[in-house]
Amino acid sequence: MIARNGFIRRRPFSSLGFLVLLILAGLIWHWRVPLQVFPSIISAYTAKEYCSCRFVVNNPAEYCRGYVKQWLPSTIDEDSLNKRVTATGLGRESQARWEGQRQGCRLSSPVP
Repeated sequence: MIARNGFIRRRPFSSLGFLVLLILAGLIWHWRVPLQVFPSIISAYTAKEYCSCRFVVNNPAEYCRGYVKQWLPSTIDEDSLNKRVTATGLGRESQARWEGQRQGCRLSSPVP
């Protein structure tokens, strides 16, 4: 019916733009849960990997900062005395702490 009255023939770019927006909206709706969790993954990865690099493998701090550096910005706060790392990225904060030589580092909830 759309082709009969010529809407697509008269406005091909508008029709294509509308179709792209419709597909994009469908993809966002389909992937809504993973997209909501993604910001937490950045800070959790940074905290856990930095903690493991520093306290399990005993690498220097500068090496570990380079090891966990990503193209998305994140900050790292290290508490060497308690062997705890707090990382912030995309507005989320995660903490990891060293459990022991056999257990390694574990993600924990941030301290308020």
